Amino acid sequence: MRPKIICHMGSSIDGRLHPSRWTPPAAGIEQDLVHRYYDETAARLDAEGWIVGRTTMAEIAKGHPRKPETVPGDLRQTHVGKRNGRDLAVAIDPHGKVHYGRDDAGGDHIVAVLGEGVTDDYLAELREDGVSYIFAGPDGRDLVGAMATLGETFDVRTLLLEGGGIINGAFLKAGLIDEVSLLVSPALDGLAGVPTIFEYHGDPDERPAAGKALRHLHTETLKGGTVWLRYAVEDAPGAKAS
Repeated sequence: MRPKIICHMGSSIDGRLHPSRWTPPAAGIEQDLVHRYYDETAARLDAEGWIVGRTTMAEIAKGHPRKPETVPGDLRQTHVGKRNGRDLAVAIDPHGKVHYGRDDAGGDHIVAVLGEGVTDDYLAELREDGVSYIFAGPDGRDLVGAMATLGETFDVRTLLLEGGGIINGAFLKAGLIDEVSLLVSPALDGLAGVPTIFEYHGDPDERPAAGKALRHLHTETLKGGTVWLRYAVEDAPGAKAS
C-alpha cells in the first residue's frame, strides 16, 4: 500500500513560492517566521519522510559525479541501503542526474526514484554512496507504481510532498495527493510566471485536479499573520472513485 501523501507548502497570498521575492514582514514582525513555521508545522504532521524533485534535491545534496570503483551485477532491482530507522528523503529523479556522495540529506536516508533508463554506472555510484533506489517505469513517470513500491519496501505510512510546482503538479495529476497543508504568509510577489504551488505541464485543456474536491480540516492563524490551512483531497461529488 502506498503512503499517505501530504503536500506541505508555504506561499505568499498570491501563491508564489520564492520568499526572497516577497514583500517583507510589517514593522514589528520577526523576519525568520517563514522557515520557522514551515518546520514547526511539518513536525506536527507526523510524517516519516519527505519528497522533492530533482532540482531541489540537487541543491540539498551538492554531490559530484564520479566513476564507481566497481559495477556489481543485478543492479536493476529495488535496492535498500542501511536506513537505520531514519526518516526518508525521497528524490524524484527520472534521469539519474543527482549526485550525493553520502546516504543522507539533512540526516534522513535518501531514496532515489529513477527511470529504468539510467546507466549501470550511476546505479553503482548510488550503491557506493549507500543510497536506496526504486524504479518508476521505463521513463521514471510511473509515480503511482513508485509510491506503492516505496510504501511496501520501507513500510512508511505518511510522507510530505515538499516539491516545487512541477513535481507537485505531477503528483496532483497522478491522483497521489491526499491532503494539502499550506502556510500562507502575509506577503506578495505579483509577477506573472513566478513558480506557484501547482504547475502541471500538460495540454491547455487538461485539468490535473479534475474529479477532486477539497474538504476543510483545519485553519490556524499564527503569530505575525501567517495562516495555516489544511484540506483533505477527496473525490468530488459524482466523480468516479479512483
